[in-house]
Amino acid sequence: MNGRSRRRGSSSAEVQSDLQAVAMALLSRPWITKQDHPDEFLLIKDHYGYLRDWFHDHAGYSLLVTRAFAKLEKVPAVYRSWMGIDGFHQPRDYALFTYGLWYLEAKSDTDQFLLTEMVEAIRNHLLGSHFDVDWTLYDHRLSMVRALKKLRALGVLTSIEGEETGWARDGASANVLYEASPLARYLLRRFPKELMAYSEIEALYEVEQTTTVPVGDELLHNADVRSRRQKVFRRLLMEPIVYDWEWTDDERRYVQTKRPWIISQMGEMVGLQGRRFREGLYFHWPELMAEVDLFPTQSAASDVTMLLAAQLREAAAQYPDRYPCDENGCFRLTRSEFEGLLLAVRDKSEAYWTKEHRDKSTTLLAEDILAHMVEWNLAAPDDLGGILLLPGLSRFCGEYAAVID
Repeated sequence: MNGRSRRRGSSSAEVQSDLQAVAMALLSRPWITKQDHPDEFLLIKDHYGYLRDWFHDHAGYSLLVTRAFAKLEKVPAVYRSWMGIDGFHQPRDYALFTYGLWYLEAKSDTDQFLLTEMVEAIRNHLLGSHFDVDWTLYDHRLSMVRALKKLRALGVLTSIEGEETGWARDGASANVLYEASPLARYLLRRFPKELMAYSEIEALYEVEQTTTVPVGDELLHNADVRSRRQKVFRRLLMEPIVYDWEWTDDERRYVQTKRPWIISQMGEMVGLQGRRFREGLYFHWPELMAEVDLFPTQSAASDVTMLLAAQLREAAAQYPDRYPCDENGCFRLTRSEFEGLLLAVRDKSEAYWTKEHRDKSTTLLAEDILAHMVEWNLAAPDDLGGILLLPGLSRFCGEYAAVID
């Protein structure tokens, strides 16, 4: 695509395809910079009003466009464990990542500084808050290194000379020269109020209403409808599956009554195709997308999950009394029954598995596959210590194709 010259002569179908591509890019990336993606950046600027209004009206997201980048401020309606930062292992990693941004906000563009200067400033600041971070401890240095690597990956910090692993290993005897980026000031989400004005964590991801609503039943009703619509679209845009029972009563009624409109809006804006099943409204991409993680993933855990879905389908048909399905389409299994299904899958397909999964014990394999399924909302632990296989799993079926010599 060649910037503006291509778009001036484009058909409406090509323009819509371009808009879907940049909408997906805005949803999938922290931001889109003019330097790295000039064509996408120009498309966003050309259609700024339309993109801004759609994302704000439908999901309550703010679109920020500067001379250097475009950023869609995305806030989930419900937080999930997989929404964390890949590679972060503990809360300390997130805290040091945030204080790294605090340090960078005081730097001018292209200011250079040493890693040791940065970590000492962070330590002194934290001491003022009665929180002691000890850089002589390897675990503390390792947390800081994970935070620094993420800051570099996001482009808010540039390494000029050296690398963090040497400092993690040797401490103050190693160093890294960095350069600041103006992007650091825009990474954290903007809040309509000061953080100290929020009394509970749930208020941080409430849908922001930028329009003042005067007292009046009709206008208050319109504000409620807008808030409900935005929460629904947030979940449908960010979560792999949302079942009917996961909505509030008002949200479920909205999804059921507005289903054709929701499907058309998701299709026109981001290219998602929707379909109604008994247990909920599902969305999927008709083609493979490089921008997002899709199920099944490239992980071997997805292969085993697909095989398990086929094994469950077979077992439920053969032994309906042993594997009853409830009114929501869920199968409630004990852990031993879940491991039994996995053993049956292993007996049939182990020759095709990775060495990692072949060598794991049944218990460890079950934990690995269950964690993968929970992440994709295909399973959940139940209240009695068992496992709930959710109906989304029944929509998949996998087997290894026979190889003919």
